[in-house]
Amino acid sequence: MTPTQQLREKLRKLLNEIIPEGKSDADTRFTDSELDELLAESTNIYAAASTGWTMKAGLLQGQIESYSAGQEKYDMTSLKDQLSHSLSMAEQYARMAEKVPGASGSIGSIIFKVTPPEVL
Repeated sequence: MTPTQQLREKLRKLLNEIIPEGKSDADTRFTDSELDELLAESTNIYAAASTGWTMKAGLLQGQIESYSAGQEKYDMTSLKDQLSHSLSMAEQYARMAEKVPGASGSIGSIIFKVTPPEVL
């Protein structure tokens, strides 16, 4: 698939990778060139999103899950839950990619002609 600005922006939305206001693509998990690679290597945008979510799952790192300061207590999302979410998003987009016509590598239908042999 040929990357365009419009496809890149849509892929950013599907990956939940919004560029912070006043910042650049370097302030997200995926730079524009990395998104272009995902798009170029995929058959459709949903396949690119599936690959992107799988990559995001691989980038996850452990962090503090809860802490307290005085009487206040803060609970964060666990690494296991983040990983589960990322992989389920990858699976969802993979299913969507398969529903796009021609995405499964099939070429649709073929018309061919068979000529019977001459029999004496």
